[in-house]
Amino acid sequence: MSDSSGLREAGGVLTQLVAATGVLGLLTVVPGPDMAVVTRRALTAGPGDALRTVGGIATGLLVWGALTAAGLAGVLAASPTAYLAVRLLGAGYLVFLGAQSLWQHRRPVPAGHGNAPGQDAGPAAAVGSPWRTGLVSNVLNPKIAVFYTGLLPTLAPPRLPAVWAMTLLVLLHTVLTLAWLGGYALLLAKAGPVLHRPRIQRALGRTTGVTLIGLGLAVAAASG
Repeated sequence: MSDSSGLREAGGVLTQLVAATGVLGLLTVVPGPDMAVVTRRALTAGPGDALRTVGGIATGLLVWGALTAAGLAGVLAASPTAYLAVRLLGAGYLVFLGAQSLWQHRRPVPAGHGNAPGQDAGPAAAVGSPWRTGLVSNVLNPKIAVFYTGLLPTLAPPRLPAVWAMTLLVLLHTVLTLAWLGGYALLLAKAGPVLHRPRIQRALGRTTGVTLIGLGLAVAAASG
């Protein structure tokens, strides 16, 4: 009986983890600031910088996971003043990145001066650390605090200790984010011969800039 009970319990935990993976996967692939930031880096500095940006975003998720475990994310999610401060900082950072992208693509790229496909270095490669860009954009996203303190606990298998369950889900979310955004960055690299045509690169750079500014304004205007 004990072996049968143990198998049923393990099966229940596995089923709940599969369901949690599905929910986290759907939330991960929804386009948002992280994807826009990765797109900007891929267009301006190549796939190497884009992948390092993805690493910064993943690190930001781990930071939020640690803050959640320490109870600080819950305080932020419950405090309108603290939430507003972080939200406005995050919105300002997205607007700054968008304005920077528009400035970098304000005029046509002379023929022969674009990055070669797959090349990491370029005119914008020295503008800030890509890892830090990903980290800051994610850490300044208060929606992650609400997500980790509100939705994530509901996905945790109740048969596991709360701390271990939350740690497992944060790591799972981080792995899914690395896989999705990393694959997206590599897909952009595969399209390098097309994306690095000066006219297309300028159009995509401007579109990404407008998208980032729009996301920043949306974050600033959000009610909660």
